[in-house]
This record gives sequence, structure tokens and C-alpha cells, in this order.
Amino acid sequence: MIQSNYSAFLAPYFRKLSDDQLAQMHAASLEILERTGVQLHLPEAIDLLRKAGGHVLDDGWVRIPSHLVEWALRTAPKRITWANRHGQRVMALQGRNVYYGCGSDCPNVIDVRTGEHRAGTLSDVVEAARVLDALPNIDFLMSFCMASDVPQVIADRYQMQALLSNSVKPILFVTTDFPGCVDCVEMAEIAAGGADALCRNPICACYINVTSPIQHNAESLQKLLFMAEKGLPTTYNPVVLRGTNGPVTQAGAVAFGNAGELAGLVIAQLKREGAPIILTGGTQDMLDMRTTQDVYAAPENRVLCVEMAHYYNMPIFGLGGCSDSQLPDEQALAEISLSLLTETLAGSHLIHDVGYLAGGMTNSLESVVMADEVIHWIRRFTQGVEVSCETLALDVIHEFGPKGDFLSSLHTRAHFREDWYPKLIERQRWENWSAAGGKTFRQRARERALKVLETHQPEPLPEDMAKAIQGVVDRAAEKYL
Repeated sequence: MIQSNYSAFLAPYFRKLSDDQLAQMHAASLEILERTGVQLHLPEAIDLLRKAGGHVLDDGWVRIPSHLVEWALRTAPKRITWANRHGQRVMALQGRNVYYGCGSDCPNVIDVRTGEHRAGTLSDVVEAARVLDALPNIDFLMSFCMASDVPQVIADRYQMQALLSNSVKPILFVTTDFPGCVDCVEMAEIAAGGADALCRNPICACYINVTSPIQHNAESLQKLLFMAEKGLPTTYNPVVLRGTNGPVTQAGAVAFGNAGELAGLVIAQLKREGAPIILTGGTQDMLDMRTTQDVYAAPENRVLCVEMAHYYNMPIFGLGGCSDSQLPDEQALAEISLSLLTETLAGSHLIHDVGYLAGGMTNSLESVVMADEVIHWIRRFTQGVEVSCETLALDVIHEFGPKGDFLSSLHTRAHFREDWYPKLIERQRWENWSAAGGKTFRQRARERALKVLETHQPEPLPEDMAKAIQGVVDRAAEKYL
């Protein structure tokens, strides 16, 4: 409880854009929707907009009037909560709350035991879920990698089953097609105790990638409408790669991506008023013109989208803790740390892709464990500072200051544990560090990951739930294989 002699607790935060600039970006997005419009490849979405007053043109092009966008922004929830598998609400996407999770769908992994760079497998998804379940600073799960050793047409079902079975933490799932989304929601309903229970306390959300801000593919729209009808949270992410499918300038790319996201928001609210949507602003990635590679850790990426969401007072999906390095090396640690810190200070509610390497092509348990330590540091840094009679310690200074010895003070003994003590970062003297093997940060991260795999046993699903979820996977296998 804050007493009268306390100053306010103020965590630091960061902004690039002024209120006037944010209003200008919003107006630009409205202009894009009214003037250029969006092409929707799903008749149901077109019909929803037609009935609401959208101007439907040929070939699925729809111009969306600004009043529909403003209505949708008023109607959409400003707070979305996620629960763990037990139905306990553990994440509230609101204000400046920040949560961290890994990424999904990397085709490759770095084997934590051998160091081999290889294709991801279902076993990697399972082991990653176990490690992520144990890491104290990882709040939600994604699939870590693609399971290349199972039939690809139903790989998303295997991955969802692995996440539900090996962690109690909330899940952000990705599916390759619309039927996969339906099956993954069914599995989540089983784990949550039914459709109503899942809607009340969602243990998952669906991550939807869209072709572009003004080209909305049918499967993305199907997923969006399905999740909206279910009352379950989702992201709707129109991908913008600056200089290729969108403007190369940051302001233009953000206005463009934001327009596509607002179109999805309108469609979801027309399907069900109050449908929970987590904004993304569109992925604003840089294209390195020297290599033509999608860059994940560029300083221009992402933060502007977070500010747009705060302008709307809506939940925001961020990206950080990732690197363009091929290995969990010094470059990776620098980019992981910088991207995590900037996204956190901007107030991104969901920071995903923690641990990503090689511009989203490779994942590594070592880099995830390294990022967990960085997140721990950032969480301590962003805490407010208590200023009170106890912490100003004037009586202690008066008594022990002249002696120059505060180690013998009871005040020191009472408070020294409040400082941050790392689990992975090394602080020993050279002699002790060298005698212990002289291990690098990466080596210590690898050892910690292996120790978790050896000792941590996630809470299993009840047998009846596990059997019912297996039934969903078996049904999909029988249908599609």
C-alpha cells in the first residue's frame, strides 16, 4: 500500500511520435480505406461491409467509410485477458503491461545437444514447450518451430497438441489453413473445459498473417470471422515488407499496415460486436537492399505500431528478443537485448519471437534461455523506485556514514536481497570463473536448457482430456491423409 510519504511509482517509457503525428497517421489510414479500399477474397466479409454501408466495387474491392472504422474502434474491447490451462487469468493486455513469448514456424533449429543446424521436428516443439513452461520470464507459448517430420497438411494439429500437453501457459497458435484453426480451437475447448469456459477465460489466441494490407486472402478472413464468432482473441497481421509490398518510408509503411489492420477490425466487429482483437499494425520489417533479406532486428522496426495501438487504447502484439545472426552469439545477444528493451519501453503488450535467429528462419533453445535472462533484467529495470523514510535511510546514514561501514547495518541486511541477482549472467572473479571452466554465456545457456529438459516435468493433461485431444488429431489424420 502506498503511504503518504511515498513518491509515485513511475516505470520508464518511450515514445517516438507526438500526439499530432499519431493523429496524422490515423487520418492517413482512413484515407487509404476510403480512397483505395481493400480487396477481400471472401464473399461473407464483402457482404458484411455492404450491409454496413461499405462501397463494394468489382472483383471484391471495398471502400470502407471512416465512420465504420471509428465505430469499430469504440466497439472493440480495450482490455483482453488470457488464462492458463487451469482457467486462472494470468495476462491482462491493457495499460503498459508487457508479456513475453517465443515465436513459431521457424523451419530450422540449432540442436541444443549437438549444435547442428537442421530442420525442426515435433520433438523440438515438445522439448521447447517443456523448457518454456519452466522459464520464469516467458509468459506465453508459440510452437517454436515447424514440425517437418509429420504430415504437413496436419502439422499444426500436432503442434497444438504438443503445446497443450507440455505446458499450462497461454498459447498463441498458428495454423496453415482454416480447418486447422477450427481443430485447434476444439482442442483448446477440451483443455479449458468447454466452449463457454474457453470464451470466459481464453487460454489461447490465433495468430493470423494476411497477404497484405489491401489484399485479404480467404483463409485469413475465414479464421478472423470464426474467432470473432467464438468470442476468442486473435491478431490480424497484414505483413508489410518496406520497399516491396509497401512504402519504404516508416510513416508510409505504418499508415499502410494500420489501414489493413483497421479493415480487419471492422470486419470482426461486424461479425460480432465486442470481438477481442489484438492489434499488430502490420509487420513493419525492413528489407536489406544489399542482401534482399527480411530484417528482424532493425532499429526502424515495430515501435511505431505499438504507439498507434496506445493511441487507440487497444491491446498490441509486438516483436522482440530476436536477431538476424545465424547463431546465438554476441550479435544475437546484442540484438535480442536491444529489441526487447525498446519494445518493453514502448509498452508492447505481447512481445513474441523471443529467441528467433537468422531473420525468423532458425530457432534455438540457447537463445531463448539467453533472452529469458535479459527479460529478467528488463523487468527489474522498469520497476518503479520506492522513495520513503525507510529507503532514504537518513538515520542509517547518520549512524553508519561516519564509520564508512554499512555492511554491519541491519538496514543493509534487510534490503540487499531487493537488488537483482542473475541466474545466468556471470559476476565472479577471474580466478573463480576460470576454475569453474571459463564458460561463455552461450555455454551456460545451453547447460541451463539441458538441465530443464532433464529435471522439469510439466503438469500433464488429465487423461480424458489428452484422449479427446488425440481424437481431434486422429480425425484430421484420417480425413486428410
